[in-house]
This record gives sequence, C-alpha cells and structure tokens, in this order.
Amino acid sequence: MSLDPKLLDILACPRDKGPLTYLEDESVLVNERLGIAYPIEDGIPVMLSDEAVDWPR
Repeated sequence: MSLDPKLLDILACPRDKGPLTYLEDESVLVNERLGIAYPIEDGIPVMLSDEAVDWPR
C-alpha cells in the first residue's frame, strides 16, 4: 500500500526531527542517520519512538 505523498512531506522522525525515507516494499519509514525504521501497519505509520526497530546502515 502506498502512502500519500503529502503525508510523506510532513512526516519527521520523532527522535531527531529529520526527514524519513519511505521503503514501500518493506512497509517502513527509515531514518538512515540513526539507523532505525518505523513500521507501517495497515497503511498507518507507527511513529512512536518505542516502536522503532534497528535498521542496517
């Protein structure tokens, strides 16, 4: 499921307030600076700091 481009423009990482990279195939939003990713469940980004998972840099 694809996310609305307007939504992607306003989403920011809750930890460092920086931009995120959307990886549609993996259903995640990635913060490459911190090496973490936020899951997207049923088309809704889970932007809770505690829900972030490690992401290989």
